[in-house]
Amino acid sequence: MIKAASTGERLAGKIGDFGLLFEYAVKLVLATTFLELVLYRLVSRIGMHVSKMAAAHPWITPTFTALTEVGAWLLNIVAVLLFLGLTLALVNRGVGYGTSRLTKLVLAGTTLLLLLTVGFLIVQPGMLGAIIYNGVALGTLTLLVLEYLITHHERAQRLLVVTYFLGISGWLYYQIVSTIYSWSGTLAAPPFVYESHRVGEALMVLASMLAFVAFGRGVSLRTRNRRQRNRAMWFWATTGALFATLIFTDYLLDLYDPDLGSAVRQASQGIGWIFQFGMGYTFYLPFAVYLGGLLCWSYTVIKLLRMGRLAGYGIGLMFMAGYALLFSNLTLMVILGVMLLTLDRVKPVVTESVSAAGSPLVGSPDGLAIRQA
Repeated sequence: MIKAASTGERLAGKIGDFGLLFEYAVKLVLATTFLELVLYRLVSRIGMHVSKMAAAHPWITPTFTALTEVGAWLLNIVAVLLFLGLTLALVNRGVGYGTSRLTKLVLAGTTLLLLLTVGFLIVQPGMLGAIIYNGVALGTLTLLVLEYLITHHERAQRLLVVTYFLGISGWLYYQIVSTIYSWSGTLAAPPFVYESHRVGEALMVLASMLAFVAFGRGVSLRTRNRRQRNRAMWFWATTGALFATLIFTDYLLDLYDPDLGSAVRQASQGIGWIFQFGMGYTFYLPFAVYLGGLLCWSYTVIKLLRMGRLAGYGIGLMFMAGYALLFSNLTLMVILGVMLLTLDRVKPVVTESVSAAGSPLVGSPDGLAIRQA
């Protein structure tokens, strides 16, 4: 029997490659995060917005109250699952990918962030604690991004991660610097905090579009595969129609009926208000841009999840955390998401070929999530 070793490449980013406990923990984190986002961060704001309707419809108040309570309960479940997922991810990172200096720093930063989260559940963090917590989060995120850039060489994927990092850093800079000025009692306006907040939001929306460029391939009109071509035509036609409709809706409605146009604008402002409190977006950009980013992100995540790629779970958590990381569980969500995205990579392996003769794997601040100042 003659064996010849040859070096090849296989995808090392399947969620099933890291054990059943890790697989189901990550899947539960993603599922409960989605439910918490819908039931708590969004539905509860809708309930506040339709308070006038509650007077005419008595069923509205108890229904939204029940959904909000379920969402607050889910917030604690998400926090527990995040701790489990991050712990298992740390074990996989430490055991499966060597102990380089950068890996050790990532492990240390993430562990410190988990310890601070537990400590601040016992002792209220205050302004100084919030500064330390957000500083450690920014440092850990920076290390994770550096590791991603070292281990991944696809240009579009690098651009996605860098854009997302700069976007979320705009929020963290806004929080850290504003809190430092408030803690020190300085009356002067913090430098560039509002500019960084605005630029960060725009970069987050851009990153959601870049997710499609980096991972959402398969909707090209140039393919010879009829099924893929039909899918591409449906996707681009839907996206283009929605984008064009939203861009020109305000103008066309004013031409058709000014009163109807005014009502639609008020409704869109209400939607923006809900998402502002739920995910931190201020909607100062055209609404069509946000919707375009949502379509690109959702298509990419669904495609990657069907493939079993860790990148799908990572990108899903990164953007479901939103832009305003007001609670500790949202910060941990971002860290876990980027860590999962880093684990999704191609690594060289040795394959063996055998001769033919021998040929025969937010919540409530009183819960497990702490509110950041």
